[in-house]
Amino acid sequence: MAILTAAISPAVAIMTFIYLSKRIELEPLPLIIRMFVIGVIMVFPLTFIQYAFETEGLFQTPFLKSFFLAGALEEFFKWFFLLFVAFRHADFDHHYDGIIYGVAISLGFATIENIFYILSNGIEIALLRAIFPVSSHALFGLIMGYYMGKAKFIDASTRLSLLLALIIPVFLHSFYDYMITALEHTWLYYITPFMIVLWIIGFRKIRLANQHHENMMKL
Repeated sequence: MAILTAAISPAVAIMTFIYLSKRIELEPLPLIIRMFVIGVIMVFPLTFIQYAFETEGLFQTPFLKSFFLAGALEEFFKWFFLLFVAFRHADFDHHYDGIIYGVAISLGFATIENIFYILSNGIEIALLRAIFPVSSHALFGLIMGYYMGKAKFIDASTRLSLLLALIIPVFLHSFYDYMITALEHTWLYYITPFMIVLWIIGFRKIRLANQHHENMMKL
């Protein structure tokens, strides 16, 4: 029970913060839960695909593994389900909602992955994983959701925003994973400032998405 609590708590805390940071009416829970569950389910086929590539010895250099098997593969499927499940849903009716659903699907993925890691390696790594892998997944989803919301509510930039919703998280995730993979003994020195910058970007996206609501209400 303690291991499960340690594995799940970071996702609950981050999701609660993102949910309550919306300045207008709070989002109904069913679609948030659905996106979270999709994120959980995604772990199993993607883990199998990654294992198959590893078994065949394909894309196993630090760069290729980080870009194709982590960044591109994981973020593409998050983007795909965010676009085809949440984007067209009636509950997705404000710019900020993209952030909520992007974080939800990412935290679903991160939570089940976190459970497996902590069960395998012990509760001692729970804090480190909360600060880095779980938070990074949430922030990649936040950025993806921000641009997804921008695509839906700022018509002039729809295609570009949908593209950015995929490309930016792929790049950030790949870069994050490359630092972990290639810099085995010194990664902490590089990941820490990277995460600080990522949180700053995340807070800015939250503010801009909320600002969009406020500007629309003034019209």
